[in-house]
Amino acid sequence: QVQLVESGGGLVQAGGSLRLSCAASGHTFRNYVMGWFRQAPGKEREFVAAISENGITTYYSDSVNGRFTISRSNVKNTVYLQMNSLKPEDTAVYSCAAGPPFRNTRYYTGYDYWGQGTQVTVSS
Repeated sequence: QVQLVESGGGLVQAGGSLRLSCAASGHTFRNYVMGWFRQAPGKEREFVAAISENGITTYYSDSVNGRFTISRSNVKNTVYLQMNSLKPEDTAVYSCAAGPPFRNTRYYTGYDYWGQGTQVTVSS
């Protein structure tokens, strides 16, 4: 069992930056692929980024590639999402998720545990 708690969301102007954190409970954090997803009102949940168990391999959606950076600390049991050059279309609830390796990291079905989410609002 893994419990995930996100933090760091808020209101920011377009072009600004935010850093999201997701703290995980349990000593098995290092065994999980970690992902970030987002969901805007009236839209489907969307993959944002993912990182392998050892932090070596990262994955990004086309919409955030080059602007967002995912990282993790297996000492602090935390995964991060650094978001730069934010746009109004990045406005959404951002959730982190944990899943075993060898599943499809770009789909929500690849993850077993989810946080509650944190709101990110980008004003124009």
